[in-house]
Amino acid sequence: MATALKAESIRDQVSPEEWQARVDLAAAYRLMALYGWDDLIFTHLSARVPGPEHHFLINPYTHMFEEMTASALVKIDIDGNPVIPTPAPVNRAGFVIHSALHGARDDAHAVFHLHTPYGQAVAAMADGLLPHTQTAMIAGHDVAYHDYEGIATELEERERLVADLGDRHMMILRNHGTLAVGATVAEAFLRIYFLERACEAQVHMLAAGRDGLNTPPQGVEGKVKEQSTGPGMAMLAQGLAWPALLRKLDRIDPGYRD
Repeated sequence: MATALKAESIRDQVSPEEWQARVDLAAAYRLMALYGWDDLIFTHLSARVPGPEHHFLINPYTHMFEEMTASALVKIDIDGNPVIPTPAPVNRAGFVIHSALHGARDDAHAVFHLHTPYGQAVAAMADGLLPHTQTAMIAGHDVAYHDYEGIATELEERERLVADLGDRHMMILRNHGTLAVGATVAEAFLRIYFLERACEAQVHMLAAGRDGLNTPPQGVEGKVKEQSTGPGMAMLAQGLAWPALLRKLDRIDPGYRD
């Protein structure tokens, strides 16, 4: 019987702060698989390692998301070189996208990129994300758009990714997928959660036809924006939602902590 890949523990080789970042990021990978948002071994989540070096953690291009552990994550520098020797390769597109945002945005400690069917469907719609659900209004004011340039393997695209994201925290990559950044793994997870749920709801509502959609009253989008920005959102992510998600994972399989 085939077994999941298991990496030798590197906990003693890294700082406590890095180990915590590894545990949180491994948890995010497991959660993506749990919610059905993974794409075989493709797509990628990353987290910056605490410290001045701009090193960041990303998945080895060998593991299913459900197999990810804290020790299995690959630490690379901003040029894509492994900091801790490893035979595991890193997805080239993952390096391009994540190095762009980690390098340009001091607040982008975590960067998540997905290829879900619902996210791709909305990414293929000319109108992008529609403000017809509460979840879409929570996410929509903070969503940027980036035109498709092919598989993201060219370093020159990094400048355009950064410019298109601007000061926002979520992005729909046209004809491609979704992306979110956060000051913590918890913030990035909550943002991609809202964006993905909004995309899923949009696909379902449009399946019933557009003519019967109820447009929110004038001014309510602005109200939801005010209600869903500021320090309260960070507290909701880090203090409430993330601990609950970790408890859920620990009940299922705490192996991501290895």
